[in-house]
Amino acid sequence: MAHARTLGRRESKGFTLIEMMIVVAIVAILGALALPAYSDYVRRGKIPEATTGLSQGRVGLEQWFQDNRSYAGGPCPGDTKNFTFACNTGATTFDITATGLGDMAVFSYTIDQSNARTSATPWGNGATCWIARKGDSC
Repeated sequence: MAHARTLGRRESKGFTLIEMMIVVAIVAILGALALPAYSDYVRRGKIPEATTGLSQGRVGLEQWFQDNRSYAGGPCPGDTKNFTFACNTGATTFDITATGLGDMAVFSYTIDQSNARTSATPWGNGATCWIARKGDSC
């Protein structure tokens, strides 16, 4: 008689296809939410290359001006892994621009002789400061 009771029941020995599909869907949703946040986090880590280079470039040009009474011909910061630097110097004015490379190509930061800072980023264009993360404002 005990044998007859077990014939109608199956023992579970794994996961059903529906259970596996639910787990895959949950993992896909979590991945879709986490990937953009992680990408922004990695980008934020690269921004100090630009802002540090611009700040050091400004100091170098101010020292040049003290010695030469002109910004013309002053030193420009060297390029980094993620940014290139361009200097436009004149007798009494300068501006330095850091332009992103690769995945940072949509980022651009500038500084001038009056310490005016601007940003062009996907997180805020035309800002009058250096935007370093999503949601920042001046």
